[in-house]
Amino acid sequence: MAGHSKWANIKHRKGAQDKKRSKLFTKLLKEIAVATKEGGPDTDSNPRLRLAIQNARKANVPKDNINRAINKGSGSDGTNYDEITLEGYAPNGIAVFVECLTDNNRRTVANIRSYFNKYGGSLGTNGSVSFMFERKGVFIIPVDGRDEEEFTFELLEEDGGIEDVIVEGDNFIVTCPFESYGQANAMFETLKIEPDSSTLERIPTTTNTLTVDQAKTVMKLIDIIEDDDDVQNVFHNMEMTEEIMNAL
Repeated sequence: MAGHSKWANIKHRKGAQDKKRSKLFTKLLKEIAVATKEGGPDTDSNPRLRLAIQNARKANVPKDNINRAINKGSGSDGTNYDEITLEGYAPNGIAVFVECLTDNNRRTVANIRSYFNKYGGSLGTNGSVSFMFERKGVFIIPVDGRDEEEFTFELLEEDGGIEDVIVEGDNFIVTCPFESYGQANAMFETLKIEPDSSTLERIPTTTNTLTVDQAKTVMKLIDIIEDDDDVQNVFHNMEMTEEIMNAL
């Protein structure tokens, strides 16, 4: 690929998380607990939990850990997680959106604020950067010999709310509006297509291009935020050019 990719920041973030296996396990298990709390422990009637368990299994999270997370979400161990979002700016005007699951809001907000301050950014108020992102369902599906035109037509013809299908390297990137995410997951189950990745992403509507040195400064902040156990996802609007991807 030449220049840059619209989806490069997603794949870079996933790659960085995958390298931190224990941190990834923590995030996946928290998602299971919250999904259980929200919709109950029955995967047949709780699509969010079904997807969370699917993602955990793909990451080879042990079954016992998954079951404990379901029990935690059911309240049997007295732990409760809240979903909170935080917004701010990294150095060089890069917008940063942070999704958290926490059992202590004050601790989480204080920690995230300290990271922004330490690395030259600033934590803002709710709404300060959210308008720069669109929330979408994103599915990564291996091409595996599928014909692009036929596959695209098949998905767009189905009642799954799919809005776009593109080829990126060896994968199809399939997107849908946030509101159609559950519908799209159900469609893939019906078609017996198992995506390598199925996530809700915040896609920047515009991106900012930085130099490699500037990008490294921003990524120091992104990395320290992602390392926090209360943080599930970090989104930003820095353009991940090939030069920057190679440098990182």
